[in-house]
Amino acid sequence: MRLFSEEMRSGSIETLMTLPVSDTDAVAGKYLASFIFSASMLVPTLAYVATVIVMGAPDAGPIIGGYLGALFLAACFTSIGLFASTLTKNQIVAFFIAFSVCIVLALIDRFLIFLPAGIVDQFEFVSAGYHFESISRGIIDTRDLLYFLSLTALFLGLSVRSVENRRVAR
Repeated sequence: MRLFSEEMRSGSIETLMTLPVSDTDAVAGKYLASFIFSASMLVPTLAYVATVIVMGAPDAGPIIGGYLGALFLAACFTSIGLFASTLTKNQIVAFFIAFSVCIVLALIDRFLIFLPAGIVDQFEFVSAGYHFESISRGIIDTRDLLYFLSLTALFLGLSVRSVENRRVAR
């Protein structure tokens, strides 16, 4: 949540924006750094996988799918957090914006049990939890991958646009 909001609050965004990098480059750099950090948080869990492999013979599909789904989910949620950070100078507000969007995307399919089936299917398609569960079962469907890639690209594009608008507003 500090990626852009802390720089706006402290005024160091002026230095960043006067460097010979485009807004897209600045957003991409901050996004990649955040995504790599998020992905590195999964590395220690590989010890669990190694233990399970030594103790038994697990099915590789759900393991690979789970890690792949976690990486796609991290990519998507990182882009949402980056976008929220471009909207405000306050990192607490950015956190709550990103948390709200992420929790709605993750849990929207859980609260649909009272709606008709036709509506549920449409809301399930919007749910990140639905797509993550599909991938984590070891079923790699292009619709699920496209969902995460599209959301990631959408929020990265919105982040670039937000940074551009702030530059013009100054």
